[in-house]
Amino acid sequence: MSFFLTYSAEDAEYILKPGGYAAVLILLAAIFFGFQFLSKSQDKSKTQRTREMVCCAGAMALALVTSFIKFASLPFGGSITLFSMMFICLTGYVFGLKTGIMTGVAYGILQFIMGPYIYAPLQVLLDYPVAFGALGLSGLFFNKKHGLVLGYIAGVLGRYVFHVLSGYIFFAAYAPEGSNPMIYTLLYNATYIVPELVLTIIILYMPPVLNAINQVKRQAVNG
Repeated sequence: MSFFLTYSAEDAEYILKPGGYAAVLILLAAIFFGFQFLSKSQDKSKTQRTREMVCCAGAMALALVTSFIKFASLPFGGSITLFSMMFICLTGYVFGLKTGIMTGVAYGILQFIMGPYIYAPLQVLLDYPVAFGALGLSGLFFNKKHGLVLGYIAGVLGRYVFHVLSGYIFFAAYAPEGSNPMIYTLLYNATYIVPELVLTIIILYMPPVLNAINQVKRQAVNG
């Protein structure tokens, strides 16, 4: 284990070593090839698969860049960003559930590489690939009326649930003395999730934005 991680008693967390970063990059590559395999199994043409991968890679890049533009950051993790979750949710809305979840998982691993916080293996799983993968639940509504907004809400709420679960299991000790740990983690995660959710929904309901996204969807799917 020391080849991949080292424990910092001062920070009370594990720190990735070069071997750990290498393992994470290998996992990210495995997801990339799994994405290719999934696309082939869905009887898509090579052009469609390439277009889909380019769109998802672009969405991940935009999400990563906008995640660094923060309006507010919380002391124990979490921040209100410049609509970063929207770009991952869009992949589910445009290409469906499987593609959305795989893109979210890959994005979660990228987030982990950029700023890993390791308290326990299950915590890492919940806070990164699983929580961000849940943004792909937007794909449940990719052929529905008002699917863009409904899908975004579903994806963000999915991420919220897994962060709350991680907070309750691993970080209950940080709750103020005398408070209910579940109530605390529900409120803590809502502090940054809900404002970005509301602001993004307002943006998505603007006709120019809605029309532009629907046009992008038509071009991405039909060429």
